[in-house]
Amino acid sequence: MRPKNLRAGVLLCLALVLGSLFACSGRKEGVEVASLPVDVRSDYELFAVRCSKCHSLARPLEASIDDDAFWKEYVERMRRQPGSGISPADEIPILRFLHYYTLEKKGRQSRTEVTP
Repeated sequence: MRPKNLRAGVLLCLALVLGSLFACSGRKEGVEVASLPVDVRSDYELFAVRCSKCHSLARPLEASIDDDAFWKEYVERMRRQPGSGISPADEIPILRFLHYYTLEKKGRQSRTEVTP
């Protein structure tokens, strides 16, 4: 094997090893299901499966959207994307989770704000 090819092979192996270490590092995306109220868990699980098909869960979870009507438009638009797998029936539990999460996130923010 030529030195140039050997170097490329070593770099490829290194990239694969580092990539697998990162993937197995325990880094999780989304919300810990056990931290959710029981009545919201199945809604979240559907949300996580459907919404992670096209983008990271951080996209909706970190969005500054706090309006249910806007979430409804957003989820409808995502449902119409080819390959999303979101059915019209899926919209209800997804929106129920987003409503819960938005209120919960607002509550966390207000608890951490310092008032003068």
